[in-house]
Amino acid sequence: MSSADLETNALTDQPVKLYRNPKSGHCHRVELMLALLKIPYENVDLDMANGAHHEPDYLKISPLGQVPAIDDNGIALSDSNAILVYLVERYGDPALWIGTDPIEKARVQRWLSIAAGEIAAGPCAARLVTVFDAPLDHEGAKAKAHKLFVMMDAHLDGRDWLAADRPTLADIAGYSYIAHAPEGGVGLADYPHVRAWLARLESLPRFIGMARSPVLA
Repeated sequence: MSSADLETNALTDQPVKLYRNPKSGHCHRVELMLALLKIPYENVDLDMANGAHHEPDYLKISPLGQVPAIDDNGIALSDSNAILVYLVERYGDPALWIGTDPIEKARVQRWLSIAAGEIAAGPCAARLVTVFDAPLDHEGAKAKAHKLFVMMDAHLDGRDWLAADRPTLADIAGYSYIAHAPEGGVGLADYPHVRAWLARLESLPRFIGMARSPVLA
């Protein structure tokens, strides 16, 4: 895929405000999409340890008090996958990122569901324990992560991308927590096709990474 294929001429009156925790994979997937689409944005890091995400002004933007959320010139949205769809529909090429036909669209949606399901319950949850001291079942989360990675490694054998012949929202939604799975004690050494997929994402024009934490695996 050429760099020109990923470019957009999106311009906003003011930068999109991205409310985030810099170590949140949910937030990173939105920031990565903003960067790939060349959408001007401004990070607003919330002091979540002191409850900034529960302040009344923030709850007007994100009623459940969750990150990420965006304010796009008065348009407030929360939920990372919903934000990805919005950004592509408003500023990008929906056919490129969401699908060109019903089959591609369904495949992308399947991986968005996996991002909200198996990825959240597996590598995301394992990392929440080690990075944020979340009171979750660490061993259970690691087992779910490895089960997912076995499936993904087989799926990516002979494929460059998860849902199509190019990067789509499926890949953007899946990247962050899988790339940072070792921070949660979930190693990637046994999954060569997953590691190759991560490397392809990291070579995309304007790719930006997420803040690193100590690796436990």
